[in-house]
Amino acid sequence: MTEPLQLDRLNKLKEDYYSDTKNELAQNACTRFDPFEVAISKKRTDTCLHVYNIKIESEGKPVTNQEHSGRCWLFAALNVMRLPFMKKYGIEEFEFSQTYLFFWDKIERSHYWLNNIVTTAKQGEKLEGRLVNFLLHDPINDGGQWDMIVNLVNKYGLVPKKFFPDAFSSRNSNHMNMIIKTKLREYAKELRDKVSSGASDEDIQSTIDKQIAVIYNIVATCLGIPPEKFTFEYYNKEKEYKTFGSLTPQEFYEKHVRPLFNVDDKVCLVNDPRELNPFGKLYTLQCLGNVVGGRRTAYNNQPIGVLIEYVLTHYFMT
Repeated sequence: MTEPLQLDRLNKLKEDYYSDTKNELAQNACTRFDPFEVAISKKRTDTCLHVYNIKIESEGKPVTNQEHSGRCWLFAALNVMRLPFMKKYGIEEFEFSQTYLFFWDKIERSHYWLNNIVTTAKQGEKLEGRLVNFLLHDPINDGGQWDMIVNLVNKYGLVPKKFFPDAFSSRNSNHMNMIIKTKLREYAKELRDKVSSGASDEDIQSTIDKQIAVIYNIVATCLGIPPEKFTFEYYNKEKEYKTFGSLTPQEFYEKHVRPLFNVDDKVCLVNDPRELNPFGKLYTLQCLGNVVGGRRTAYNNQPIGVLIEYVLTHYFMT
């Protein structure tokens, strides 16, 4: 039988705590400083030397940092894409703009989500049903999949980071996302009401267009507006001045990146060992994507040995 915590028991815990002088010393330190830092043993750190017999050379500079955001998928993809580009043009330090794709993903994903709201409403999905409840629970977030990268790069291209650097809300995306989520939930009710009242497709599309205009303004205010054209200037490893442009982001990708790294000839391999999902099959998820009319999110399910073999033969051996 469960019993509630009694006041006398809590008083005894307090008494026991202060009976040990080390607890009071720890309390004095941890109420003023980070407990993780206080807990570090100086004796241990003084004797721990980080010297290793195997060293992996840095492949690309600078080291990138997604900070307080869920842009790991963008950073991972763009870090891989920059390596052949840097090698081809002899550039020592370079980043593609993660915020550039982040900007367009927010716009496109909001549009994709609003269309899912309309589709589910037309299909008769109940507001309290699991699917609509799932959509409303988290209308937009920072995370993404490989096929979402493909959609964004093919439609919007790429830009060097110097032409669209990080903003506060790309480094710390929580509050921007909260604003967008609030508007999307508001718009979901408006769209479901229109569907239930028998509004025409033209009327619904006009409503979505107006809603996306507001979302665009929110994202543009938080992140800025990406450049339409730019001229890329740099010094290579031989200290020679180079330039190409003026280019649109799409032209930059098509002329200078796609020949080195083509997003269209890559697939997403996963390992799901559950019996209900056999290996050698292609899987997708309902309502998971970011661009209406774009490539669907797809997972090629393979045994873990295949993934390990691919990494060993196509990465460490190249």
